[in-house]
Amino acid sequence: MSVLILTGDMAEALELFYPYYRLKEEGFITHVAAPTKKVLQTVVHDREPSYETYTEKPAYRFIWVDKSFSGVNPSEYDAVLIPGGRAPEYIRNHKDISRILEHFFAKDKLVGALCHGLLVLSAFGYLRGKRVTSTIAAKMDLIACGAIWEDKEVIVDGNLVTSRTWRDLPAFMKKFIEELKKRLKIKNNMNI
Repeated sequence: MSVLILTGDMAEALELFYPYYRLKEEGFITHVAAPTKKVLQTVVHDREPSYETYTEKPAYRFIWVDKSFSGVNPSEYDAVLIPGGRAPEYIRNHKDISRILEHFFAKDKLVGALCHGLLVLSAFGYLRGKRVTSTIAAKMDLIACGAIWEDKEVIVDGNLVTSRTWRDLPAFMKKFIEELKKRLKIKNNMNI
């Protein structure tokens, strides 16, 4: 029962910390991988009353990075989760991301992404024909890659669980954990 979180510097703080703690609270082994094994700087994205777009401010440092992307063996994990923020803009270019994600989709393992995290999946064509939701800021990019975008709190389409922003974390994590437990129960029953 293990989950891999893929992220990097400038991840949205709540979208990294909340899933990390919730998964541990549920008893899942939870590892975080980044381009390099180091302390990460997270950010807070929020709306200011007089701005037409979101702002970005420094947030907490995340000290629990377990491994670099190059050290990830995806077969050790039952699911992968990708938080948003600005991290997805650059981690999708890392040479090992394609290898890691290919395993999860080829094996039909659970994949969760929220906010800008879906940009990582769209870079490799995994969203074509999939129903998804995300931050409105990523909507046009996702539609351009063939996703069917909807403005909903959380959407499940096959092995994919998506959500809009940190504001939807309770619904996202509830559904992600529910789907993961369902898949693990089926997997364990098949192994008996």
